[in-house]
Amino acid sequence: MEIILNIIYLIASIFFIFGIKKLSSPKTARKGNLYASIGMLLAIVATLVDKQVLTYEYIIIGFVIGSAIGALMAIKVPMTGMPQMVGLLNGFGGGASALVATSEFYKVLNNPALTFELSTIISVILSILIGGVTFTGSLIAFGKLQGLVSGKVIKYPGQNAINVILFLLIIAGGTMVVLDNSQETVLLIVLLISLVLGVLLVLPIGGADMPVAISLLNSYSGLAASMTGFVLKNNMLIIAGALVGASGIILTLIMCRGMNRSLMNVLLGGWESAGSGGAAPAAGGEIKGDVKSVDAEEAAMIFDAAQNVIIVPGYGMAVAQAQHAVRDLMNILESKGINVRFAIHPVAGRMPGHMNVLLAEAQVPYDKLFALEDINDDFSNTDVVFVVGANDVVNPAARNDPNSPIYGMPILNVDYAKTVIVNKRSLNVGYAGISNELFFYPNTLMYFGDAKEAINKLVNEIKEL
Repeated sequence: MEIILNIIYLIASIFFIFGIKKLSSPKTARKGNLYASIGMLLAIVATLVDKQVLTYEYIIIGFVIGSAIGALMAIKVPMTGMPQMVGLLNGFGGGASALVATSEFYKVLNNPALTFELSTIISVILSILIGGVTFTGSLIAFGKLQGLVSGKVIKYPGQNAINVILFLLIIAGGTMVVLDNSQETVLLIVLLISLVLGVLLVLPIGGADMPVAISLLNSYSGLAASMTGFVLKNNMLIIAGALVGASGIILTLIMCRGMNRSLMNVLLGGWESAGSGGAAPAAGGEIKGDVKSVDAEEAAMIFDAAQNVIIVPGYGMAVAQAQHAVRDLMNILESKGINVRFAIHPVAGRMPGHMNVLLAEAQVPYDKLFALEDINDDFSNTDVVFVVGANDVVNPAARNDPNSPIYGMPILNVDYAKTVIVNKRSLNVGYAGISNELFFYPNTLMYFGDAKEAINKLVNEIKEL
C-alpha cells in the first residue's frame, strides 16, 4: 500500500509541476489550473484511502463547509477583489499549517507511547513559525488592500530591533522545545510571538509594494505546508509546499527586479510616501508646468486619426471595473482599421498578473497583451498611448530624477509616443506618493473622469464620427 501511495503522490507531483509550467503563460493558464487540480484530487483521494485515516465524519463536515465558503467567495468576490482574496487564502494556508503542527505536538505529548524524532520536532517549530507569520501577515495585507488598514508605510522607533528580538525569542523558545519536548507552554508562546511577528513584518510595507508582499506571503504559505509535510511524514505535502515556496520566492524576486528594488528594501518599507494617495506635494517635489486636458469629443478625434494605439492599464481600471469598456474601445478602434495593443507593466495592479486577469475576463485576446520588455521599444513609433489609471509605472521620473524614490525602476516609455492620453479622476499621486512628470509633458493630454464612464463616452463619440 505504501508503494502505491507514493506512486500516486509522484504522479500528482508531476501534474503540479506541469500545472505551474502552464501557468506561466495566459494562453495555457486554464490548462495549468486544470492540471494542478487533477494533481490535488489525486493527492486527496490517495491520502483519504490511506489506512491512517480512521474516521471520515469530520473530513466530510470540513469538506462541505470549506466547499460552501469557497464557492461563495468565488461567486461573490469581484475581479477587483482578487488580490485581497489571494492574500486571505495565503493566510488560511499558513494558519492551517500552524494548527496541524500544533495538533501533532499535542498528539505526541498526550501519548506516552509516542516520541518525537529530532527532525520532526524541528519541523513542528518551523511550521508554527512560518505558518503563524503567514497567517497574521496575510490578514494585515488583506486589510491594507481592502482599506481596513492604512496603505501607508507604518514605522515606529526601534521597529527593526523589536523584530530581531522577537525572532531571537522564537529561536530560543524553539530550542527549548527541541531539547525538552514537554515544554507545552513554551510552544504556545512561540506560536503567539510568531503571530505578533507576522503583523509587525507586514505593517511597514506600503501599498505600492503589495504585489511583492502578496507574492512573498504566498511563498511563506508553501514553505509552511512543506514543513508540515515533514511533521506528518507526507511526501506529497513536502513536494507541493516546496513547489509553492520556490515559485513564490522566484516571483517575488522578479517583482523586486521590476521595481529596481531589493527584497530587504521592500520588507523594511522602502518608500516612505507609499500609499499616501493624496494630491501632488505642494513643495519640494512640485513639478512646474501646464496640464492640458481634453473632453470625450476631442479625444475621439485624436483616436480616429491614429494608426497605432497602445493601451496601458493600471489599478485605476480595476477600481472602476472598466476592463469591459476598454475592450469595447479596442473593438471600435479595430473596426476602423487601427492596430491596438496592450502594454502590461510587471507590477501593475495589486498582485502579479492582475491586469492580465482583468483583461482576460473581458475577452481581450492574449496575443494583444505585451510585457514591458516586449513593447517598450515600440512606443516611439506609436501614434496614441492611452493610459487608464496607471501612474507610477509610467512616470518618467524613474529615468530622469536621481532624487526620486522610484529612480531606476523600469517603466513603460509612454512619453516617447506622439500623443499620450491619460485617464484619471484627478492629478492625485500614485502609490509611491510622488507627482507624475508625465502629466505635464507637452505631448500629454489629461482625460479626467471615472474610467468606466469616461471610456464609454469616448466609445460613443468614436462611433458617431
